Amino acid sequence: MDASASATPAPAGPVSMSEPCPESGQTTPKPAPVRGRKRGFAALSLGAVGVVFGDIGTSPLYALREALAHSRPMGSPQLAVYGVVSLILWTLTLIVTVKYVMVLMRANNGGEGGPVALMSLAQRAIGRASGLLFLVGIFGVALFYADGIITPAFSVLSAVEGLKGAPHVGAVLTPLVLPIAAAILVGLFVAQARGTHRVAALFGPIMTLWFLTLGVLGALNLGADPGILRAFNPYWALRFLVLNGRVGFVILGSVFLAVTGAEALYADMGQFGRGPIRAAWGLLVFPCLALNYLGQGALVLVHPGARYSPFFDMTPHAAYWPVLTLATVAAVIASQAVITGAFSMTRQAVQVGLLPRIEIRRTSLTQSGQIFVPAVSGMMGVGVLVLLVVFQSSHRLAAAYGAAVTGTMFLSTLVLFVVARRLWRWRWVQILALLAPIACIDTVFMASNLLKIVDGAWLPLSFGAALVLIMWTWSQGVRILTEKTRSDSQPIAELAQVLAKRPPYRAPGTAIFLTANPDLTPVALMHNLEHNKVLHERNVLLTVETAETPRVAEEDRVRIEVIGPEFKRVTLRYGFMESPNIPKTLAQCKKLGLKFDIMSTSFFLGRRSLVPDARSGMAPWQDHLFIFLMRNAASPIDFFKLPPGRVVEMGAQIAV
Repeated sequence: MDASASATPAPAGPVSMSEPCPESGQTTPKPAPVRGRKRGFAALSLGAVGVVFGDIGTSPLYALREALAHSRPMGSPQLAVYGVVSLILWTLTLIVTVKYVMVLMRANNGGEGGPVALMSLAQRAIGRASGLLFLVGIFGVALFYADGIITPAFSVLSAVEGLKGAPHVGAVLTPLVLPIAAAILVGLFVAQARGTHRVAALFGPIMTLWFLTLGVLGALNLGADPGILRAFNPYWALRFLVLNGRVGFVILGSVFLAVTGAEALYADMGQFGRGPIRAAWGLLVFPCLALNYLGQGALVLVHPGARYSPFFDMTPHAAYWPVLTLATVAAVIASQAVITGAFSMTRQAVQVGLLPRIEIRRTSLTQSGQIFVPAVSGMMGVGVLVLLVVFQSSHRLAAAYGAAVTGTMFLSTLVLFVVARRLWRWRWVQILALLAPIACIDTVFMASNLLKIVDGAWLPLSFGAALVLIMWTWSQGVRILTEKTRSDSQPIAELAQVLAKRPPYRAPGTAIFLTANPDLTPVALMHNLEHNKVLHERNVLLTVETAETPRVAEEDRVRIEVIGPEFKRVTLRYGFMESPNIPKTLAQCKKLGLKFDIMSTSFFLGRRSLVPDARSGMAPWQDHLFIFLMRNAASPIDFFKLPPGRVVEMGAQIAV
């Protein structure tokens, strides 16, 4: 349909925030300044603890347990514990501290991070559209969703399984673990429509209490065997890997569970800023995680049977129920952070054209980041329940966890090479010295996690592959549709000359024609002239562009050009983190000399009815999939916040 936005130029085809969307061919707006920090540094750090570190904060529930479950000690009985704890500590250091906190968080796009922001930043760095970067962006978004489905199931189930070891009643409560976890997750997804802004302020304090609890529990158990402090020496990690050979390589897949939430540090950077996230990690999160893993290791050294549930076995009986309750709440908060991230990622993906328009609802009048995406929430909710039914235990879910995350991390490192070389102007010596080792580490972890495919990792990866097909089909279909639209349309400059010679009847008021390509005549305008034989007194060709930046400064939001006495061209720019609101933005046009009354203004949309065409360039199944996506895309009236009583839609049939 013509009622779409032209967007950031796409590598493998047009990138749009709706259907279809040709490349604008216009300059990208300059990066918008990062949002002002209205809250203090301490408040932002506290908020980061509650949102950014939820997933990685629940990893002590299962990471050491799963790694030890696969270990076969060689050399000495203590080697497995020393080796696994050392691997976890150094994985946290190299992956989180070095890669994300020190390096990747420098690659911010207007203050934002994540797969879409990094892809846009890299494209701007090379100065042109890149098909390879576009594919990397597609895979990054798909794997993010795949991880988003498994994280809530894994985190909540791992916490609720603490009921099995509850003093005196563990045997009675064991059969209720799965139903309780399912009930918690169902309630979590049902609550999404109401928004989380009312309780989000509690996330930071609760997660801070959780991390302090982790640290205290670890410190209390260090006395069991202080020799576990040797795990800080990487010698034990390397020796363990060498002596265990292939088994050690397999164990790396379980060790990686300790850092599965690391991607959130980068994805949520725009919400809290680099400084607060770095402070929260260095001053609270990392020390408490390290203490807890050391404490678990010390306990297992003294009581080998604790290896099957080290976290809950390290908890004193008197504090068991409070810790279990806090662990469950922390798992719910971690799941909420992942779900909220999926909503935000969806908005970005729609804005840059990886997905068709999807209904996005605001759940808060004051916080722009509080949104609800019904389709994504329903999809994730069903996916989470399917995982619970299929795997039924966190131990079995662990086999499926990690593959999608390692893929996302590996792709971010590849794009980081482009940013470091082309934007930061790093020399090859610098890149090889720092980024090459990081890429090797990512590759090793990804290869280790791929060994889990037959044990369950195929499920989230299959889901990710399906999303890749959907996004690729959408982008290709938009490109084909755009090319056909261009070939069938008349340049607006030529139409203006014709109308100047043979003016039609002029209707009072203003007509705004939404169009993807401002240089071509919109379908709705052609139909209005052909069938109604009328042209309004004032005519505006309106195009919405998506910038390669998260937000666009208000002074760069609107651009007005005069085509001739009959038409004006208005371009509205939005960042990929913003939700377009056309009537609100058009109010700024009055300051720029374009005055109109909304009550005498009509918005014209061109709606296309698509039929499959075997010669379109896509496989028949892709034709049908693209048509299905077009038909089920959210209405442009809702997406662009147009007043329904002022909209006129005109249709045409096109073969794709």
